Amino acid sequence: MKRLKAVVIGGTGYGGAELCRRLLIHPDVELVRVVAVDHVGEPLGAVHPPLTGRTALRFENVPPEEAARGADVALLALPHKVSAHHAPAILAAGVKVVDMSGDFRLRDAAAYERYYGAKHPHPELLGSFVYGLPELNREAIRAARAVASPGCFATTIELGLLPLARAGRLPRAVHVVGMTGSSGSGIAPTAGTHHPVRAVNLKPYKVLDHQHTPEILETLAAAGAPGVELGFVPVSAPLSRGILATSFVELPADTSVDSVTALFAESYAREPFVRFVRDRPPEVAAVAGSNYAEVGFTLGPPSGEGGTRTLAIVSATDNLIKGGAGQAIQNMNLMLGLSETASLEDPGPWP
Repeated sequence: MKRLKAVVIGGTGYGGAELCRRLLIHPDVELVRVVAVDHVGEPLGAVHPPLTGRTALRFENVPPEEAARGADVALLALPHKVSAHHAPAILAAGVKVVDMSGDFRLRDAAAYERYYGAKHPHPELLGSFVYGLPELNREAIRAARAVASPGCFATTIELGLLPLARAGRLPRAVHVVGMTGSSGSGIAPTAGTHHPVRAVNLKPYKVLDHQHTPEILETLAAAGAPGVELGFVPVSAPLSRGILATSFVELPADTSVDSVTALFAESYAREPFVRFVRDRPPEVAAVAGSNYAEVGFTLGPPSGEGGTRTLAIVSATDNLIKGGAGQAIQNMNLMLGLSETASLEDPGPWP
């Protein structure tokens, strides 16, 4: 079987590293070019040490549409507000696109401007990219030419809430606290991600105003839960990779553990990368380094006659893999008609 060809646009960041790693071990896809604006001419291993000796490829500074010409798919690991300028020309060249930025996840141009701080250069394309959450949009992804891979927090929170949304049992008010590793902030060090501060700290940021909020709300609405009001508090945690999100909702007092268990078990029984865990809480170390997500819940006692029961849903992912490049590869596999799990089945290290 002839191997398909992939290019990575934006290959020197952490997301680009994970894309290259997964493509270099892919049985059906060949990584043929890696584009970047820095480290030009250097081998991949000079920037990403684990790739030393795995390939003769070097970083090239080539216009993205030129770099993608002749390839079957381009995976964009570019910053927000940069992908939007390059994706249209790549698509016009007849190449499929998987975009890892937030530039094409939203349908609302006003929401994009508010949360990303700039007018979208191609608002006519908003809504034309399929939202790349396979657990919700698998068949649409298979038929897509362009996919917007979800954000890391969005993926983690959505996987926790999808079973309720699909069943029409997600209440209007949802509150979430999510902790994330420093790699989610990118490869360039900042005051907030510098190790001496991050390693001894827990710090909330973008409280009730994180850019993944409208993405999550659009996804929940598409799953069957319009009108949700989301209060989300992200927290920077002292670890390199991983996300742990706890979502709180109030359910009717007569809700049973068995009924909630049935919803989650049915939603994820056939999903290759989502584990519904019941014998322990989800945890970051169980998914770090892998494309797997874990989801679990605890149902509190009734709050009184005619009251409610608090449902705490805990979900965990590796922000760089299921929350980033791994999910992008999963989407690519679906788009190219390949095994969805190709190059993604390794369970990750322990501890």
